[in-house]
Amino acid sequence: MQRDILDQGYQEKPGIKRIYLAGGCFWGVQKLMQNLPGVLATSSGYANGNQAITPNYNLVIRGNTDYRETVRVEYDPKLITLDGILFTFFKVIDVGAKNYQGPDFGSQYQSGVYYSDLEDLPTIERIFSVVKGRSKSFHVELEPLQRFFDAEEYHQDYLNKNPRGYCHIPFSALKEAESFLIDPGHYPKPEEEQIKSMLTQLQYEVTQKNGTEPPHQNQYDKHFEKGLYVDIITGEPLFSSRDKFASGSGWPSFARVIDQDVVVYLKDRSFFMERIEVRSRSGDSHLGHLFENDPISPTGNRYCINSAALRFIPAEELEAQGYSYLQDLI
Repeated sequence: MQRDILDQGYQEKPGIKRIYLAGGCFWGVQKLMQNLPGVLATSSGYANGNQAITPNYNLVIRGNTDYRETVRVEYDPKLITLDGILFTFFKVIDVGAKNYQGPDFGSQYQSGVYYSDLEDLPTIERIFSVVKGRSKSFHVELEPLQRFFDAEEYHQDYLNKNPRGYCHIPFSALKEAESFLIDPGHYPKPEEEQIKSMLTQLQYEVTQKNGTEPPHQNQYDKHFEKGLYVDIITGEPLFSSRDKFASGSGWPSFARVIDQDVVVYLKDRSFFMERIEVRSRSGDSHLGHLFENDPISPTGNRYCINSAALRFIPAEELEAQGYSYLQDLI
């Protein structure tokens, strides 16, 4: 643990960890983090600026102090992992934005992750690598925390005091954080060599090279046993048997994902088409595509997924394999 960091507002608590997140206006970031189960305390403030300046809001909004509007996040690692916090953070920010987020412009709105514990760096770097790999541009700072000052009292818990106040993060995303269910920290992406060693050639081609397996000639197309479908690489839960239906497409089809947090959607313009690619959150595996307005799907959505990207956990094995907490969802 680094001890030369200036954060006068923080008091060490046994078993409690912290991370500092800058993602535009700190009002929204603080509320997002407060809504996550396992986050115990937050504080809006100013991080890593000019050491000759003691910041306040009127100075920082000028955009020339190098301070970032930042939130200190204190959390219990037994209740939520750093992965869970960071993937939630990355879900709501524009990682390609430089010196702005949403409608807010200025260097004070530059996004960043600042760590106070060097032991957290490998985890942060792994997650940065995953997010960067599926982003066209990436401008999120990653630095050790140098200094942090709590913001003025009227900035603290702003959206709790002003429920209809300004927020650049959609209120729906703030609400979704309250129902955080599947922690990606329990399903980290392995190193590349390990991935190669654990997959068949077809599985590697599909998940790592955006390939597509043959229709009607794959493991789960006509498979309707009760259970859970997980990412073949990380084991992160993706789909439930209760949402699987016979689409006739030749690939496994699902009406919904088990939790919207476990997948990422990207635009796919390959083969002279415009489609919605579906990738796993933690493992960044190419899974397949989402087709909307499907006439057969009970939800109107059809997740057309490659069997080669999945591993099936039968219902009777959920407890033995650590998935009993999802029993009610199958």
